[in-house]
Amino acid sequence: MNISRAHELMKSAMDYRAARQDMIAGNIANADTPHYRPRDIRFEEVLEQKSASLFADKSQTLQMSQTNGAHLSASEGTSSAKPTTFFRDGHMARNDGNSVDLDVETSEMAKNSTMFNALTAAMKKDSAIFKSVIDASSKTS
Repeated sequence: MNISRAHELMKSAMDYRAARQDMIAGNIANADTPHYRPRDIRFEEVLEQKSASLFADKSQTLQMSQTNGAHLSASEGTSSAKPTTFFRDGHMARNDGNSVDLDVETSEMAKNSTMFNALTAAMKKDSAIFKSVIDASSKTS
C-alpha cells in the first residue's frame, strides 16, 4: 500500500542512498589496496525521471494517435533508466596506484548520511500524516 506518491519516491531515494553508503564504505575499506580506484553511484537523474512520472498531471498528457491498426501501440512511459556507477577519478594516485582520498570519502559519507537521515525524517512525517487521517476518521464513525 502506498501512503502517497512521494512515499514511493522517498523509498527509492533511500535505497539508492543505502547503496551509495555501501559503495563509499567499500572505497574506505580499500584505501590501502594497490591500484584501487574509488567508485561512486549517480542516481539523481533516475529520481528526477521517476518524480516527473509520479507527479505528472495525467489529464494533461497528449495521447499518441494510431493511424493504422497494424502500428504498435504507445508504451506507458516506463523508463529503463538505472543508477550508474562510475570511477571517481581526479585525485592524485599514490605510488601504489591507489587514488582513494580519505578526506573526500569521509565528507561524501557524511553528506550521504545527512541526506539519508533527512529522507528518514520525511518518511516518518509522511507516515504520521497518513496515520493521523486514519485515526481521525475512526473517531468520527
